[in-house]
Amino acid sequence: MSSTHPHFRASDGERDRAIDELRDRAVEGRISHDTFVGRVDQVLRARNRSELDDVVADLPRRATFRQRMTDAVASVSEFTTKLQSAWRRPRLPRLALPDDERLRYVVGRGSACDLVLSDLTVSRVHAELRREDDGGWMLIDLGSLNGTRLNGWRLVGPARVRSGDEISFGDCGFLLSAGQPSL
Repeated sequence: MSSTHPHFRASDGERDRAIDELRDRAVEGRISHDTFVGRVDQVLRARNRSELDDVVADLPRRATFRQRMTDAVASVSEFTTKLQSAWRRPRLPRLALPDDERLRYVVGRGSACDLVLSDLTVSRVHAELRREDDGGWMLIDLGSLNGTRLNGWRLVGPARVRSGDEISFGDCGFLLSAGQPSL
């Protein structure tokens, strides 16, 4: 018999404390639900204090007050960093979706385009906005070198666009809006 853990039967109070410890770690996200269920079963089957201690011995330590405060400050700091980043993000010029009868608007550096952009990252014939039968608009990259992006994603095929979408042709970005044609 060990002098540190006599093999006495585990009391109901000791089992309850072990289950509480398991529950707290599960709530904190430090152990999975499956681990929690399996360990509770082990606690209920434990014949003595030694077996009960073994079930909870490897549990992650409870976060100290200092650690909880550090985590809280880190969360607030991360939030303020994201907020500042969003606030400082450049304001994009608006590009109004045309409301006339034309079905196709070409965007590029070439003088024959409907929307001429002089930026060198824009191809001569870069992309087009095409009106669909239902009145919606599709954005299509025309094989441009620097790509066309919709809400940060480079187009690999035609994509439907709506008012409020961010589109960019090379490095020239715009915020789509409904209204009078700006092309």
